[in-house]
Amino acid sequence: MSINIDELGPVDWIVVEFPEPKFTGEVAPILKDLVDRELIRVLDLIFLRRDREGGYEVLEATDMEDSDIGELRAYETELAMVLSEQDVNDLVETIEPGNAAAVLVWENLWAAPFGSAVRRAGGQLAASGRIPIQAVIAAVEADAAEADEEGD
Repeated sequence: MSINIDELGPVDWIVVEFPEPKFTGEVAPILKDLVDRELIRVLDLIFLRRDREGGYEVLEATDMEDSDIGELRAYETELAMVLSEQDVNDLVETIEPGNAAAVLVWENLWAAPFGSAVRRAGGQLAASGRIPIQAVIAAVEADAAEADEEGD
């Protein structure tokens, strides 16, 4: 995979944990749609299984059955493989023993033109963050409750 640093969009990562050490492939069509619409580019994708004793297994798409990952195998040849061995070791610690997880690293292609413009203008990212969906829901519910109280 060739990446032009001047045109690179923001890069994010997630670890999605599953209570069963088996994947269903249900997420694959949604991820494929995001890639097909050129909203994101998958940079790295691995699967982790942690046994009850805390040991773990790292799997790539080629190690998985089609029924487990669906269309995700198509990304195997396009990956930049940005996660290091230490990254994987650290991420395994976030997974409960007996569970499995998918680790996804992606570039936000939709934001690349903005990021390029910022860099050309001499700017650089000073801070970034993400608000968990639970916090957004709590804020909306709190606003609604306050509006109800003011209406009384």
